Amino acid sequence: MEQTEDPKLIFEKEGVYLHTNAKRTNQNTSIPGFIRIVERGGVPALEWSPLAEEGRSTPAVLYSKKDGEGGEEDTNFDPGYEPDWAVISTVKTDRDHVPVRDSGQWSFSLPLSELYSLRRARFSLGRNFLVLKSRGGHSLPPLHFHRGGTRELLRALQRYIILDQSPVDGRLFLAYPLDSSALSQSFDRLQLFDDGSDLVSRFIQDPYATTFGGFSKVTNFFRAALRPPDSPAYSRVSQDPNAPSQPDDEPGFELITCGAELGPRPEVSRGRPLDRWDDFLDPEGRVTNPERVKELVFRGGVTPSLRKEVWKFLLGFYPWSSTSRERDDILRVKTDEYFRMKVQWKSVSEEQEMRNSLLRGYRNLIERDVDRTDRHNTFFSGDDNPGLTLLHDVLMTYCMYNFDLGYVQGMSDLLSPVLFVTQNEVESFWCLTGFMELVHQNFEESQEAMKQQLLQLSILLKALDPELCDFLDSQDSGSLCFCFRWLLIWFKREFPFEDILLLWEVLWSRLPCENFHLLIACAILESQRGELIGSDHDFNTILKHINELTMKLDVRSVLREAESIYLQLVQCQELPLKVQQVLGLYVPPSSDEDSPDTPTRETSLLGQSQAGTAAAATSSPGRSPPAS
Repeated sequence: MEQTEDPKLIFEKEGVYLHTNAKRTNQNTSIPGFIRIVERGGVPALEWSPLAEEGRSTPAVLYSKKDGEGGEEDTNFDPGYEPDWAVISTVKTDRDHVPVRDSGQWSFSLPLSELYSLRRARFSLGRNFLVLKSRGGHSLPPLHFHRGGTRELLRALQRYIILDQSPVDGRLFLAYPLDSSALSQSFDRLQLFDDGSDLVSRFIQDPYATTFGGFSKVTNFFRAALRPPDSPAYSRVSQDPNAPSQPDDEPGFELITCGAELGPRPEVSRGRPLDRWDDFLDPEGRVTNPERVKELVFRGGVTPSLRKEVWKFLLGFYPWSSTSRERDDILRVKTDEYFRMKVQWKSVSEEQEMRNSLLRGYRNLIERDVDRTDRHNTFFSGDDNPGLTLLHDVLMTYCMYNFDLGYVQGMSDLLSPVLFVTQNEVESFWCLTGFMELVHQNFEESQEAMKQQLLQLSILLKALDPELCDFLDSQDSGSLCFCFRWLLIWFKREFPFEDILLLWEVLWSRLPCENFHLLIACAILESQRGELIGSDHDFNTILKHINELTMKLDVRSVLREAESIYLQLVQCQELPLKVQQVLGLYVPPSSDEDSPDTPTRETSLLGQSQAGTAAAATSSPGRSPPAS
């Protein structure tokens, strides 16, 4: 087809305002303009230009190419630009900024092939706000459709790309190339701007009220999300029943088998809870044998009367080596620090908060979640309960402590057991910060940590039970997305409240490996293999079955089985490298040594001394671990 120099206009909408958040008072922060889809030389692009520049044929480019692609950036752009709508669930130390002009002349052109995602803005900005991100990681200023038109724009975009909704964030949509084998999704099916939240978000937040009729639509997202963007299969997700299956060629989901058969799974027994604390303290109050304490906690947990004290060590509020006097000083300093942060948000006036959309959004989310967190527990039940006030205040103060992450749904689930045990505002806050050090990546918007954990869980399960994995793959459940909530908030909604206290303190011991929570997930899944394999369960009914396990699991049986799985794996003579990595058993050779890339027998057995310690503790709970 003969190309002309004149661009071909595909879509145009007036009354679309670009919000610059300009820091100079003489600049307008809300600029009216046009949004367009334009083909230039057959290449479609999404463009915005202000009304003042409406007659200009080619808009100035704000878009920066991906690293390594070359191209010159406009030197008039301000690299320090950062919009005030920055997402609350992203933690980045080195953030790429979208360059902007100092002159006040704003416009951009983004090739649709470089569009990575679009999202609705959070909170009270409204559903007619869109934020675009390029594949280079740059975010463009938010666009507000004052006269509507978002639906029409998205209909037009789907002529060139596929938009797939994230099941963990109903506002986020990923863009994929449109080709002959790509998944065909209609705009009506995606329901991008429905008032209701998507099913999986509701499933994560409220497993009791969610219906399951539409859960099959999340399969495609997890298939795509668990492939790297440059994978040839990334945009070839299909629901066509005649399409060839790809059970084992997905990156990260390679077939994992042991070179030798796994040995028998040893039987283990739980120990008594830690019930004598003073025996571990020297005259100055130092903990004399922290590793022994952790071992006892792993074996049997902590007796309820000691949890308030022991948890502060497990969660890093007090160093294990601190004396009683040093802990008094720590408490005094941490108390002052806490209330300095608390007064920051307490002193914000209503007028100030109206100009701070992030803080206002944090508060709205917290108030909504606090009102429905563990209300069956007497500590949080009833109206005007002081426990609810503490829950709210600690979460708001955490927003001041970690404003980049702020508040994300699920954090109230992590705080409530800690607050219940400590029954102290300051101590619960600092214990929460210690807990969040372990799991904060679960709440980042990219969900990279969650995808990585699902991959690791798949690696473990394929080594343990290939038959179960094959069945799940055959039912579009090989991504294990139904385990998402388990890993996100550490099984908080799967066990009774008292059982969660035991489970968490066992996990906080970090024994026998840091990924022990993945082995717990394996134990639960294997306990259901008889119900799953050979049944007529499809994706929806598997998800429904897993969801209905809530409050029906015995935490002590699950802990026994998870430890038994660990011992079975580490005793395997030829444990696959990927499994060793998940279990923390493989230490790569140092760069200054001429070591082979494959692990040696000594390296692959590195963690078996840990297993021996655990086994010794199982047979003789009172015996101290051998010296290393």
